[in-house]
Amino acid sequence: MTITGILTAIVIGLIIGALGRLVLPGKQRIPIWLTILVGIVAAFVGTALARALGIPTETSGIDWMELLVQVLVAALGVALVSGLYGRRRSRLRL
Repeated sequence: MTITGILTAIVIGLIIGALGRLVLPGKQRIPIWLTILVGIVAAFVGTALARALGIPTETSGIDWMELLVQVLVAALGVALVSGLYGRRRSRLRL
C-alpha cells in the first residue's frame, strides 16, 4: 500500500464517516479519529455489500448506489460505536 493509497483511504473514511454521522439524529460523542476509522471500515464493508447485492461498483463516474450503501453502513457503525464508547466513558466517571 502506497502513501497515496493510505491518504486516500483516510480522506474517503472521513467523508463516509461524516456523512454517516449526519444521517443519525442527535449528537454522537465520539472523537474524530474514531469517526474516520468507522468511515474507512464502512467504505470497505459497504463496497463488499454493494457487490454482493449486485450493485455495479466499477462505473466511469460516481457510484451513487455504492455510496449510499457505504453511508448506511457508516451510520450503523457510528451508532454502534457511539453507544459503546459513551457507555465505556460513563463507567469511568463513576
